Amino acid sequence: MAQHVTAVEYDDSWKRMFKTERELIRSIMGSTCIASYHIGSTSVPGLSAKPVIDILVAARSLEEADGCREAFENAGYEWMGEFGIPGRRYLRKGGDERTHQIHIFRCDDWKQIDRHLAFRDYLRTHKDEGKQYSRLKKELAERFPYDIEGYCDGKDGFVRELERKALSVYDGTWDRLYASARLIQGHRQISPMVEAGSVAAALIAESGRIFTGVCIDTACSLGMCAERSAIAQMISAGENRIRKLVVVMEDGSLALPCGACQEMMMQLDGEGSAELLTDLDERSSTAIESLVGKWWGRSR
Repeated sequence: MAQHVTAVEYDDSWKRMFKTERELIRSIMGSTCIASYHIGSTSVPGLSAKPVIDILVAARSLEEADGCREAFENAGYEWMGEFGIPGRRYLRKGGDERTHQIHIFRCDDWKQIDRHLAFRDYLRTHKDEGKQYSRLKKELAERFPYDIEGYCDGKDGFVRELERKALSVYDGTWDRLYASARLIQGHRQISPMVEAGSVAAALIAESGRIFTGVCIDTACSLGMCAERSAIAQMISAGENRIRKLVVVMEDGSLALPCGACQEMMMQLDGEGSAELLTDLDERSSTAIESLVGKWWGRSR
C-alpha cells in the first residue's frame, strides 16, 4: 500500500515526540551526533502538517553515522542511504503511516543544514505565509491521499520560493558556533591532576573569525574555563571584541559563563553587548550585560 498523505492541525505533542526521539538518536550515535534539530512542518507552531516528525542530525562524519545503521534498524528505522540527496543519510519509520524521518548530514555541510533551518525559522516568524502553506498542504492532501509524489510536486514551487526568501535573511551563526564547540569537546585525562575538554566554548569575534576553547580542570585553582580558553585564543590572534558566544556542557546542553568569565567579558569592552546563546532550538539569547546588572567598571 502507498504512503498515506494527510495534513492535520498543529499538535503540541509533536514537540514532546521530537525530544523523545532526540534522546534515542543521542543514545545510538553518542559523540557522532554533533547537533540535532526538529525541522519540517511539525516544528512550526500553528502550522498544519503531515504528522511526521522530521529530524535533522549534524554528524561528526558520515562514516561514523554509517556505523550506527544496525542500531537504528534495531530501533525500527529503515536505513535508506542517500535516497536522492548526495551527502545525506535518510532514515524513516512507521511504514505507510509514517511517524518519523531522520536526515543526517555531515556537520560542516552548511548548504543542506542552512536550507532546512532557514525554512523552519522563516515559517516560525512569517505567519501569513505559514497560513498559505497550511492551506496548500490541506488541498494537496485531499487531492493526493495516496500519491506522495503528486503531493510533493504540487507544493514544490511554493516551497522553493519560500526557501529562497528564507535563505536571503537567515543567519546560521549560532549553529556554526555550537558545532565548533561540540567538535573540540571530549574528556581528556592530561595527568593524574589535570583533565580537560568536558566543557567547550566557541565565540565569534568582531571580524567574523571563530575561536574555540575547552575547560582545563586541575587539582587546585590553576584551571581555566572553556570560555576563557576561547577568549585567550581570540586575544592571541589580535582581536578583543566578542559578538556571540556559546558554552556547551558535556551532554550537549547550553550553559552561561561563570561569574569570573562574565567579569572578564565585561572588562574586555566595558559594554556587555556580547550575546550568549540560551536555547539553540528557539534561537534565544541574552546579552552579557543582563547577567551582571549594574557593573562596577562603568563608574571609573
